[in-house]
Amino acid sequence: MSKIADRHNELVVVFHQEKEDRVMRMRFRLFDDGLGFRYEFDKQPNLNYFQVTDEHTEFALSGNHTAFWIPGDYDTNEYYYTKTRLLDVDASTVDGTGIGTHGYFHNHAVQSPLMMKTDEGLYINIFEAALVDYPAMHLMIDKKRMVLTSSLTPDALGTKAYMQTPHHTPWRTVIVSDKATDIVASKLILNLNEPSGIEDPSYIRPQKYIGIWWGMHVPNTMSWNYAHEPNIRLETTDWNALQPLPQHGASNKNVRRYIDFAAEHGFSSVLVEGWNVGWEDWAGNWKEEVFDFVTPYPDFDIKALNEYARSKGVKLMMHHETSSSVTNYERRIDKAIELMQQHGYDAVKTGYVGWIIPRGEKHDGQWMVNHFIRVAEKMAGARIMLNAHEAVRPTGLHRTWPNWVACEAARGNEFNAWSAGNPPAHETILPFTRLMGGPMDYTPGIFELKMDYYQPGNTNQVHTTLAKQLALYVTMYSPIQMAADLPENYEKRMDAFQFIKDVAVDWDDSRYLEAEPGEYLTVARKAKGSNDWFAGAITNENARTATFDLSFLDPGASYEATIYADAKNAHWQHNPGAYAIRRQKVNSKTVLKQALAPGGGVAISIKKSK
Repeated sequence: MSKIADRHNELVVVFHQEKEDRVMRMRFRLFDDGLGFRYEFDKQPNLNYFQVTDEHTEFALSGNHTAFWIPGDYDTNEYYYTKTRLLDVDASTVDGTGIGTHGYFHNHAVQSPLMMKTDEGLYINIFEAALVDYPAMHLMIDKKRMVLTSSLTPDALGTKAYMQTPHHTPWRTVIVSDKATDIVASKLILNLNEPSGIEDPSYIRPQKYIGIWWGMHVPNTMSWNYAHEPNIRLETTDWNALQPLPQHGASNKNVRRYIDFAAEHGFSSVLVEGWNVGWEDWAGNWKEEVFDFVTPYPDFDIKALNEYARSKGVKLMMHHETSSSVTNYERRIDKAIELMQQHGYDAVKTGYVGWIIPRGEKHDGQWMVNHFIRVAEKMAGARIMLNAHEAVRPTGLHRTWPNWVACEAARGNEFNAWSAGNPPAHETILPFTRLMGGPMDYTPGIFELKMDYYQPGNTNQVHTTLAKQLALYVTMYSPIQMAADLPENYEKRMDAFQFIKDVAVDWDDSRYLEAEPGEYLTVARKAKGSNDWFAGAITNENARTATFDLSFLDPGASYEATIYADAKNAHWQHNPGAYAIRRQKVNSKTVLKQALAPGGGVAISIKKSK
């Protein structure tokens, strides 16, 4: 919604350690839908600089609840979700194939946010807000006591955090309701973050973009690499002497093709991955010097391409894959920003694939948490929007740094291209877990859903129908949304592509109409500054009927709904590309019922009649 109310009662409890004469405060904020609390340490004579060896926050549970969980892992959150009872949680049963840095730290540990449901129908979400200068919180399950205990990400020495007073921890949060829709609609996490410190946010623009990206994930299409060369050295290689690969995605010709497509169909930006030297020799190598973030490959004319994009009313989006060599990125980031400003880039996608350097640090540790924030601050100072991938999961910090428009920080759509994929229930769980902390760049909009289209015999596929891919633009909130498929795949289905062109990314109002984690989600949103509404519904592997009560429409007004639905014979596994489009008149008294195929969905554009 365009305005969010912050209504809470606050209580501060002061604890005095008499022997050492130290004080700690616990601050509680109680909202209508839940609770936030944190630990605060004032500056005081006997407590200045100290180390946190552990935190023993406990959440006592009333029973063996049903949980939607991923394993406790300090370096990745790219697992699919498992639904079990808490007593049945066992991280060793989860397949981490395809995740380069996976390694759970305890069989009974899970990541937050943790979504649960009691046998009495109560929904409980445990998470944290405003994660700043502190490690991310995981949860250990004590199966004997039915208690969840906080487990902080350690550094290389095993220390959890280094603090100097005045300091405080992030908020620990509990959101509770007997309605699943209340959980996904909650603004508690956002309200516990500090207001924006950006004085002029005019450069922060919600937008849709396309990109040279999906072609690197599907078989036999594009590559990040410019050449096939096993002995690359960043500072000494003569890139002009190498023979370019014909499938290099970031070539001048291919980038111009994407720019033309974006301009023709009204997309703001074109993301280009694989534009900069170094891709040939980093995957699987724990290297310090991988990318310099300023040197383009010989077939990527950075000046000419940005000028061409501007002439078409389009901008290029920068890409910084750090390869998790974070010290290297921090040394070079100022020059990288200078290059972006020189050529007019106002958005960057960062990546952190691999094990962290400095070695021994973790993606979820205090050092990396601070790094992610430093990058957001630096980009804000340069008036650049940030979309971080493989980052620590968001905790509402986009309120404080609104230029941090989105993150990945979960198992994204690309896993469907080259792994066992994302189960059909995956997108019905993410709004109750990962998206509780902020927008996700899930990269929806895939139209060629089976990988045997690119490589005969390849059995991998996207585990949704085409209509569900459209619905994700509404059900998966983000102010920056990618039309992720190849332009030629859209050109074959322009009638369905019209929804992607039409759907908004900035909203005045959101209505969560029906929901059940792991089962289904139905959402309607009102486009910002417009009378248009867009609605979406998704399901898991089971077919069902979605219900859209349109009583939120203006009374007495007439609207036309364009409905992008699963065809009668659609099925995520057997016939995912089958869809049907129809139009009908609706008003505030209309209740639409729409059949969803297994793994399917429906997307609806609702425009007021003139």
